[in-house]
Amino acid sequence: MKAPWNFARYLPIAQRFLKRGRLPALLLAVARKSRGGGASLASLRSDLGLLQQLCVAWWQGSYRAINPQALLAIVAGLLYFVSPLDAIPDFIPGLGLVDDLAVLAWVMKTWGSELDAFRVWRDAQDRETREAIATLPVAERVN
Repeated sequence: MKAPWNFARYLPIAQRFLKRGRLPALLLAVARKSRGGGASLASLRSDLGLLQQLCVAWWQGSYRAINPQALLAIVAGLLYFVSPLDAIPDFIPGLGLVDDLAVLAWVMKTWGSELDAFRVWRDAQDRETREAIATLPVAERVN
């Protein structure tokens, strides 16, 4: 399945985010945006939660059994989601989230086996570990 239009430009940005340790800031931005959006985001919230948990587990070092390309695509998809000026700007009522939803659906479908493996790993963890990966990391301020 071909990547959505304009998605490829987010891959190098995702790589920089990972290298510079900016993943916590991205996850907080995703959490803020996903709180809004009303019914249009309701069906996507569990998928976003799974992507966030995977990123937190990777960030904490507790889960590393992910294809690096999958991690990069997930981070790029989350960056696309929070970007207000993507293929269809988010400020356009009724349409602004359509492309975001399409990109996230593509990530979920393309990397479904990686996400399934993470679900199995997550569900096998003790309660403390599950709670730790459900808690977003604190983003450090960059001066």
